[in-house]
Amino acid sequence: MSTDFIALANTSIQGMSPYLPGKPVEELERELGLSDIIKLASNENPLGPSELVLSAIQKASQELTRYPDGGGFILKQALAEKLKINLEQITLGNGSNDVLDLIARAYLAPGDEAVFSQYAFAVYPISTQAVGATAVVTPAKNYGHDLDAMAAAITDKTRVVFIANPNNPTGNWLATTELEAFLAKVPESVVVVLDEAYFEYADAADYPDGLTFLSRYPNVIVTRTFSKAYGLASLRVGYGISSPAIANILNRVRQPFNVNSLALVAATTALSDEGYLVRGRELNKSGLAQLQVGLDALGLTYVPSAGNFLLIHFDKDAIPVFEALLKSGVIVRPVGNYGLPNSLRVSVGTQQENARFLESLKAIV
Repeated sequence: MSTDFIALANTSIQGMSPYLPGKPVEELERELGLSDIIKLASNENPLGPSELVLSAIQKASQELTRYPDGGGFILKQALAEKLKINLEQITLGNGSNDVLDLIARAYLAPGDEAVFSQYAFAVYPISTQAVGATAVVTPAKNYGHDLDAMAAAITDKTRVVFIANPNNPTGNWLATTELEAFLAKVPESVVVVLDEAYFEYADAADYPDGLTFLSRYPNVIVTRTFSKAYGLASLRVGYGISSPAIANILNRVRQPFNVNSLALVAATTALSDEGYLVRGRELNKSGLAQLQVGLDALGLTYVPSAGNFLLIHFDKDAIPVFEALLKSGVIVRPVGNYGLPNSLRVSVGTQQENARFLESLKAIV
């Protein structure tokens, strides 16, 4: 009789489903034998990497036999200078996902609760369930966070609240005034995570910078990433900014050398490449407009987005559309795992990639 290793796992983990990433280009090549493929599934930066970053990586690669700086001092120093914060407030992560997981490990345990919204980022329930805590999911409001419902869901068991701003996969954002009003209601004993993975793309006049809340709300943690606007998705580097006390706790459970040497060098260099960031923002702004015009012409509805993607609605199950797009060599993201079976998420690409997506979609719908 063989051993049931699933049954041996922690009870909270047995019922979990793994995170579903966007379909890799190589996988579609193997499945359908296609060669001309565009990927608009994972909210990656269509610019490609910065030339400054590539040069810095090449130079740093000569030291691959050495362990990275476990404290990430140079990157922390660059972040502190750019964001006008102290080094003691920073926690580095293997992507911002890593920081989210550190928060769950540090502040959640069996019997505790984490509050987050319906249609919010899939890592929140994964990290919560992995440590045996209970997920309290509040209904969405217009596909975004209902902060009144989230405030009402907080109990004496609540330890963490996760808020994505802008939200992935829907693109909604919360305005400064509504987020401020929410934070004022939350007990200081509850850690509030402002997940700002798409911060650099958000340019709405009412969109808040989460760092401005830190001085008034010591229970707030802001998480950001270099994977999106800085174009470093494959290197996996992100960070959290909080009070020094919270950062001290997170750094106690952080794995040694969790950010590799090339990622540290690349992220530090990317921070100084303002021209690359500006070009990426401009490309994203024009790309969002291009996609919106095309979708309007097709009579399709979508959620206004402050990120680098759009959530598009169909009048029935979206999987046949997703599969037809795959056959045309276009990869987008189905979001049935978020409870949105009639929608697809498309990332903003180059002008040519956006046009090809719209042409393929027109032929399908």
